[in-house]
Amino acid sequence: MSGFKRDRQGNAKKHDGPKQSPKSIVRNAYTPMFEQLRDELDEHHDRRDRIGKASRDVTALSKKIIFSLQRVRKIEEQLPADIQTEIDLRLAEISKLLASIAPDVQAINRYRYSRSLVCLEELVEALTFLHYLKTQTLISHKELDPIVEDLTRKGAAKEDEVMTNAPDAAAPDPEQSTPAQETEALTISLTDDDYVYGLFDLTGEMMRFATTTSALTGKMASADFGEDESESRDIVQDMHDLGSFFEMLPLRSGNRIQWEKKLEVMRQSVQKVEKLGYDMKVRGSERPKGWVPDLSSNDQPGSPE
Repeated sequence: MSGFKRDRQGNAKKHDGPKQSPKSIVRNAYTPMFEQLRDELDEHHDRRDRIGKASRDVTALSKKIIFSLQRVRKIEEQLPADIQTEIDLRLAEISKLLASIAPDVQAINRYRYSRSLVCLEELVEALTFLHYLKTQTLISHKELDPIVEDLTRKGAAKEDEVMTNAPDAAAPDPEQSTPAQETEALTISLTDDDYVYGLFDLTGEMMRFATTTSALTGKMASADFGEDESESRDIVQDMHDLGSFFEMLPLRSGNRIQWEKKLEVMRQSVQKVEKLGYDMKVRGSERPKGWVPDLSSNDQPGSPE
């Protein structure tokens, strides 16, 4: 230990003399104020650590959901059973993590720790991609926010549900369960930045999905919900519309560099899907099955020759 003197062999020396009394802490009128500040800073750092750890886990689970969705080969209402099972398990884990940090991000803390909650952007990307593969539509902020709040509630009520649904559990007493039912579980809501930045990342996943499905099926991905062919659309048109909406948005205040970077990546994804759609339409009959277009940077518009 640092407080002991040691000999040449590294053994602690024994003190023969009397022990020195600890120094008394000088206190004055300002001491309670600084002690309160110390406690608040300790709580802040502990809270930030908890949020950061949960955020990293939620980000990793959201990425795994996206990886599973990239194995889907067509847009349809029902996903393959194995993929749906994987997604349900990942969402159950995410709900527990969100519920664990919900008390730490209430009121002003929701914005105070917004940088630590970057996981919500990844979660938005996964949930919007899941919704698109099922419906070929874009879920709105108002529709997605209750879904995230419901995930948080389920994570908080997980243990109670397991005890209640157990086959050998006795029926709960209504009088005793009333106070627990009146207690509302805390939730986490999505901000505008969480939603918009998540949609930016969605365009990259749509581009990867379009590339994979076109190479394996020989056509651009589109939904088959019994609509007229004249009204049906494919993923190229969806990327066109999504890119146009982003281009119409004014430059948001805050992190301008991040906004411009994501906007540029979105433009590249739209251009890749456009090129892919044009090649499939014009030269599709000449391509062998399994052909994948060259989407390297040298073929992108505006690149140096």
